[in-house]
Amino acid sequence: MLAGASVLLPGLGHFYSGSRRKAGLLFLFDAILLSVFVVSVLWYRLEVVKLWVSPEALMVIMAFNLGALIFRSVVALDSYADVGTDGVGGRPHALGAILIGALLVVPHALIGFLAYTQYDVVTTVFASPDPVAAAVMSTTTTTDVGPVVAPPNSFGSTTTTTLSATTTTTRPVLWDGLERLNVVLLGADAGQGRRGLRTDTTIVVSIDPSSGQIAMFSVPRDLSNAPLSEGMGLWDCNCFPDLITHLYDSAVKNPEAFSGPGEPTFNAIKGALGEIFGIPIHYYAMVTLNGFVGVVDALGGVTIEVPKTIVDDTYPHEDGSTQRVVIEAGNQELDGHLALAYARIRRQSDDFARMHRQRCVLEAVIEQTGPIEIIAGFGKLAAAAKEHVTTDIPQDRLVDFVDLIPKLDTSRISSLRITRGQYKTGGAPGRVYYDIDRIRVDAQELINDPEAAQARLGLDSLDSTCVESFD
Repeated sequence: MLAGASVLLPGLGHFYSGSRRKAGLLFLFDAILLSVFVVSVLWYRLEVVKLWVSPEALMVIMAFNLGALIFRSVVALDSYADVGTDGVGGRPHALGAILIGALLVVPHALIGFLAYTQYDVVTTVFASPDPVAAAVMSTTTTTDVGPVVAPPNSFGSTTTTTLSATTTTTRPVLWDGLERLNVVLLGADAGQGRRGLRTDTTIVVSIDPSSGQIAMFSVPRDLSNAPLSEGMGLWDCNCFPDLITHLYDSAVKNPEAFSGPGEPTFNAIKGALGEIFGIPIHYYAMVTLNGFVGVVDALGGVTIEVPKTIVDDTYPHEDGSTQRVVIEAGNQELDGHLALAYARIRRQSDDFARMHRQRCVLEAVIEQTGPIEIIAGFGKLAAAAKEHVTTDIPQDRLVDFVDLIPKLDTSRISSLRITRGQYKTGGAPGRVYYDIDRIRVDAQELINDPEAAQARLGLDSLDSTCVESFD
């Protein structure tokens, strides 16, 4: 079974058959590949991860995987031929041939599946390369040709950059110089029996790329009169007079009122949130109810410390039906359906308790997701992402998000609770008005000086408050 030996380790079959020169060359090749792999894993793990979010790198991986399959097949066949030449070993029986074939094909089929699936997700879910980033280059020449004004970003500002006449090296600007990276996470409720789409979950995540400090803001779904960016909207108040959860659907019906660099729906949401918190919203990511369930199930569930038993006798299931849901107090392992229910239920509490639980669920999912969980549920994760996730994060910015991973610490998340008790200024039938100026001031302080803001506002870290009852 020398062919099988060469499948396991190229050169091993040749060594036992007496072809020592061939074996030596193949062993040297093995050693080089093994050294590259070990060095990459031990010292350049982050760079390895980046390969799996780059479409170009994934294409190279797929090509290399195919080449490796061909190489191993040739080596195995050559070792098999040596059996006839030297009479060492024996011709494999049918079962042995099947085993050798499996050893050859299965690993490469698995790698090929993972690489192609990841490539499909990256190129399907994420946006095309960022034109603004692509326009801003670093160069090695000094002959200027004048200023170049990049297209306006989602907050209405522009970037002016000087380009050189001749370039020798180019590179898109990543997070260099960016004080905060701001992303809005949206939970879309478009279930059966509902007209239009509502963004019932709106969480703004602001990250300091240099320190990894995170500020998180949940927006009440009943917030009314949300200010809009200049030039947006149909109303004299320069605001959206309805509940902010209906803003997406309003932009669907009135796309001309929300022009900008992206789709009208997300121009509206990003513009309104930018005005509320006084920050540019760079990107969004939206997941449907079924998508959230699929992601959590693919990861094997999530463990939540439930501070108080939650009961809903008429919980609206994702499929449009209603059911009784009971989530007991204590350390609970929840599947996707129950994790979603924990984040959505308002019985015996209110929107603000629900907003708090949403942040806690999000933190738990992030904290409990590791390489093993991702690999184990990779296929299901990919399917859920393709079908239920929408985002404008560009493909070429994914490597920049990977760079943030070592700096992020979920135990240091600062969270601002926007409640009626603290921020409500008035109301009308079906409307609640909040003090936008005060929200903006408090959010800015939490971003710029989280310790001072937490002390002044009496805030604890999200990690500590998630184990406390929040009615």
